[in-house]
Amino acid sequence: MLPPETVRRNLPPPDASFATAGPAASYRPAVRPGRPSRGPLAQRAACWSARHKKAAVLGWCGLAGAAFLAGQLLGTQNLPQYDPGQAGQGEQILHQLNVTTPPAESVLIQARNPAARLTFADDPQMQQAARQVAAALHALPGAAADIASPDPVEVSSKPPGDPPGGLASGAAGSAAGLVSVRGGSALVTFTVAGPHADADATVAADQSAVARVQAAHPDLIVAEAGDASTDAAGNALLASDFHTAELTSVPITLILLLVVFGALIAAGIPVLLAGSAVAATISLLAIPSRWLPIGSGTAEIVLILGMAVGVDYSLFYLRREREERAAGRTAADALQIAAATSGRAILISGLTVLISLAGLLLSGIDLFTGMAVGTMIVVGVAVAGSVTVLPATLALLGDWADRGRIPFLHRRAAVRSSRVWAALVRRVVRHPLAWGGVGVVAMLALASPALGMRVGNPVIDLPANLPVVQTLDKISHAFPGRPAPAEVVVTGRDLTSPRVQRAVTALQRQATASGPVRAPVTAAAVAGGRALIIDVPLAGSGTDPVSDNALVTLRSQILPETLGKVPGVSFAVTGSTAVNHDWSEVLRARTPVVLGVVIGLAFLVLLFSFRSVLLPLISVGLNLLSAGAAYGLITLIFQDGHLQGLLGFTSYGAIAQWVPLFMFVFLFGLSMDYHVFIVSRIRERYAHGMSTPDAVTAGIAASAGVVTSAGVIMVAVFSIFATLSFVDIKTLGVGLAFAVLVDATVVRGILVPAAVTLLGERTWYLPGWLSWLPGRPD
Repeated sequence: MLPPETVRRNLPPPDASFATAGPAASYRPAVRPGRPSRGPLAQRAACWSARHKKAAVLGWCGLAGAAFLAGQLLGTQNLPQYDPGQAGQGEQILHQLNVTTPPAESVLIQARNPAARLTFADDPQMQQAARQVAAALHALPGAAADIASPDPVEVSSKPPGDPPGGLASGAAGSAAGLVSVRGGSALVTFTVAGPHADADATVAADQSAVARVQAAHPDLIVAEAGDASTDAAGNALLASDFHTAELTSVPITLILLLVVFGALIAAGIPVLLAGSAVAATISLLAIPSRWLPIGSGTAEIVLILGMAVGVDYSLFYLRREREERAAGRTAADALQIAAATSGRAILISGLTVLISLAGLLLSGIDLFTGMAVGTMIVVGVAVAGSVTVLPATLALLGDWADRGRIPFLHRRAAVRSSRVWAALVRRVVRHPLAWGGVGVVAMLALASPALGMRVGNPVIDLPANLPVVQTLDKISHAFPGRPAPAEVVVTGRDLTSPRVQRAVTALQRQATASGPVRAPVTAAAVAGGRALIIDVPLAGSGTDPVSDNALVTLRSQILPETLGKVPGVSFAVTGSTAVNHDWSEVLRARTPVVLGVVIGLAFLVLLFSFRSVLLPLISVGLNLLSAGAAYGLITLIFQDGHLQGLLGFTSYGAIAQWVPLFMFVFLFGLSMDYHVFIVSRIRERYAHGMSTPDAVTAGIAASAGVVTSAGVIMVAVFSIFATLSFVDIKTLGVGLAFAVLVDATVVRGILVPAAVTLLGERTWYLPGWLSWLPGRPD
C-alpha cells in the first residue's frame, strides 16, 4: 500500500473547519465571502445568479417562452427515417424517386362460433357479408382501390384439396387466394387510396364501412386489418402513451418530493425546473428536425429522461443547501457551498451523461440520432438550469422555500445522516472482501441470463389485446403465407435494354425449389422506368438463419453475377429480412466503437474531476455490472416470457434490436449521478483529514438520504415506461428502473465501499506525470 503522503500531495491541505472526531464527523467547508468570483465554474455561476436573481429567473422564463414560440412557429419536420445498411439505401432510393407502395388491407369474414364448421361456399350469410363489404368499399372511391372479393360460384367449383395459394399470392378476384383451405374464412382485400401520408386518416373511412357490415352480421367476425390500420392504431397508442406519461410523471414526482422535503414550495421547485427544461427541449426539437430525423417517440423519451434527470439534479442541490443551513450557515454561505460541491458534481455528472448519449451518434442509425439529440438537449438544459436559475430561485425565495410545510412529513425530512446506511457501510468496511465478493457474485448471477439474449424485430410491436392485432393473428392462422420477398431496387441507365432484361432472366433462373432463392421472381418498372423493383422470395421463414444466409448469397453472389455485370447499373436489397439482417450487422460492427468511446471519454472526465486513476476504473466497472444485471432481467422477462401477465404483454422471444445499446448508453450516463455524488462526499472527507474507511462511512451516510430519494424518484419515473403499451418501451423502462434501483442500493451500499476500502490509499493515487491535471477535488 502506498504511504498516505504519496497520495495526499495532490490534495489541498486540511481545513480547520472539518472535524475528524469519528466516522460520523460532519464537513464544514471554509467560506470566503470576500472572494465570490473565484472557485469552480458552478460556484461562480451560482454567485452571479444569486446577485442577479431577478434577471436570472426572468431570463430563464424568457428562454423557455422563446423556445416554445420557436417550436410553434417552425413546427417539427418529419424527415424520413431510414433503416441502416443496404436496406436503408434501398428505402432512400425509393423515397427519392417518390415510389410508395399503397398500404394493403384485408377484411376477414368467418363464423364467430368455430363449432359451426360453416364454409364460405355453403353459408349464404358469409357470402352476403363479403358482397356488402365489397359494395361498401366500392362506394368509397377516394378511400379504397383494387378491391378483390371471393366469388361464391368460383369457390363452389374449386376442385377439392386444391391449395389456396396463401394470402400473399392471392390475385384480385381469385377465390383460391381469398378463401382459406378449409373454406371457413374469407377475405376481401383492397389498397388504401389517396396520398400515402394521409393513409392513417383515409383508412378510418374504410374501417367505418366495415364496422357497419359487422353490425349487420353479429354471428360473424367481419374485421379489418392491414398496413394502414395497424399504423393508425400504433400512432394513436403512441399519442395516448405520451399523454399518460405526461399525466402520471409530474404527480408521482411531486408526491415523492413532498415526502423528501416535507414542504410544498421546496417540492415544487425541482418539478418546475425539470418541467420547464422538458417543455423547452420538446419545442427546440423543431430546429434539429430540419436536418436530422426526429422520430415520433423522441418526445416521449425526452419527457421521461428530462423529468428524471432534472429532478435529480435539483434534489442534490437543494438537499446540500438545506444541509448547510441546518448546520448553521447563512443562506448566502449555504448557497455558495452547495454550488461548490453539489453544483460541481452536477456539472461532472451532466458532462458524463452527455458524453454517453453522444456515443449514439457514432452508431450511424437514424433512430438513435433523433433520440440522442433530443436527450442531449434536455440534459444540457437541465444542467444549465440547475447551476443558474435554481440558485437564483433559492436566493429569491429565501425562507419562503420552506413554506407550505406538511407537519409529519416535514419532521421526517430533517437533514441528517442515515444510521441504517452508516451501520451497513461500517460492516462492509470491516469485511470488504466478504461483502464485496457476495455483491459481485449476486450481480453476476443477475447478469447471467443475458448470455442467452437474442435480439430481433417483432413483425408487430403492438399489444396483443388490440383488435387489429387479434385480427391479423386470425388472418395469419387462416391464411398461412410465405414471408415477404426481398426487394431488389435497381437503378441506372436504360433499364429496358436487352442486357438488363437478360440479367433479370438470369436472376430468375437462379430460383429453385431447394436453393436460397425461390420462385416466382418478378420484376416491375417504377418511377417512369427510372428504377426496377425485383421481388425475390428467399428460403426460410424470413427471420431464421436460413433466410439470413439466403440474403447474403443473393447480395454477394447471385446479384453480382447477374445485374452486377451490366455496366451503369446499381442495386440495393431491402425488405423485412434485409432490414433485420442489416440492423444486426450494423449493431455488431458499431457497438464496440460506441462502448469504447463512451467508456474512454467517461474515464477521462472522472480522471480530470477526481484526480485519481483507480476511482474512474471502479466507476466504470460497477456501471458495467449494473448494466449486466439489467440485461439479465429484461432477458428473463421479455425474451423468456416470465411475468407476462403482470406486465400485460406478449413475449416475442427476442429483445428489440435497438434496446440493448440504447439502454447501456442511458445507464452508463445516469449511473454516474450516484457515483459522482457519493465519491464527491467521500473525497471531501478524505481531503480534509479522514482515513479512507472513515471517509467512506461518513460520506455514504451523509449522502444516503439524497441518493435514496433520487433513486426512488428515478425508479418511479422510469417505471412509467413499464406501464406503456409498446413492448420495446416496456423493456427499456423495466431495465432502466431495475438498474437504477440496483445502483442506488447494492452498488452504493456494498460494492463502492468494499472496493474503496480494499484499495485503501491507492484509491486516490495519481501518478506524478499526471500531477498537472487541473481541478480542486474538494
